[in-house]
Amino acid sequence: MENLYKKVAETMINLKQCVALTGAGISEESGIPTFRDKGGLWGKYDPMVYASIDVFMKDPSKYWSLRDLFIKNYDDYKPNKAHYALKDLEEMEILRCVITQNIDGLHIKAGSKNVIEIHGSIREIFCLKCNKKYETPNIPDGIPPYCSCGGVLKPNTVLFGEELPPEAIMKAKHESMTCKIMLLIGTSAIVYPAASLPHLAQQNGAQIVEINIERAFPNADYYIEGKAGVVLPKIVDTIRTITIDR
Repeated sequence: MENLYKKVAETMINLKQCVALTGAGISEESGIPTFRDKGGLWGKYDPMVYASIDVFMKDPSKYWSLRDLFIKNYDDYKPNKAHYALKDLEEMEILRCVITQNIDGLHIKAGSKNVIEIHGSIREIFCLKCNKKYETPNIPDGIPPYCSCGGVLKPNTVLFGEELPPEAIMKAKHESMTCKIMLLIGTSAIVYPAASLPHLAQQNGAQIVEINIERAFPNADYYIEGKAGVVLPKIVDTIRTITIDR
């Protein structure tokens, strides 16, 4: 295992142009439930009932009844060691970008500067009527909450049936096609278009490092089994040790 960490660290030092693709697994250690894993949110609640744009426009109370406490307790959720390790890699000029499927905003809370949130973020809530912006968790009470103009409030996140932000997807594809190494962290790699990004990276010559509890991308060049909050800080420490010794 030590040799594996050393190989990955040396590859990252040598190639540098690194991009990370993160999924729900990285935030589970911050107490945020996953969606698709065993015991995840969509195993308990039908996402097409509670999190589709069609249902939201007809009856937003369904979505808000499920997500109200999560959004209003937003300040209680803190980045974990994995988020901070990615911030460290960015400061070391090894990691140039984080592409995340997560809506929790924890990468930005941790201090990462270049973050592409392809599913949006609950940091911002907006009015569907007047487009007034509210910053989470400072939103009106009520299920659903209403703007002062009377319009329904909606998180700036992508619900089922909505298109992903075109600019974010374009940036994510560009980063994937031009990176030299991609870290897959806590993602199932089955939800498109995010699942296509490691394939794009690999097709353009990038090496793939998967960090996951269970293997999700069989074609990865390196696979490190474990929690991101354990693995990533160890990679950072290994990089620092190698750099000092040179």
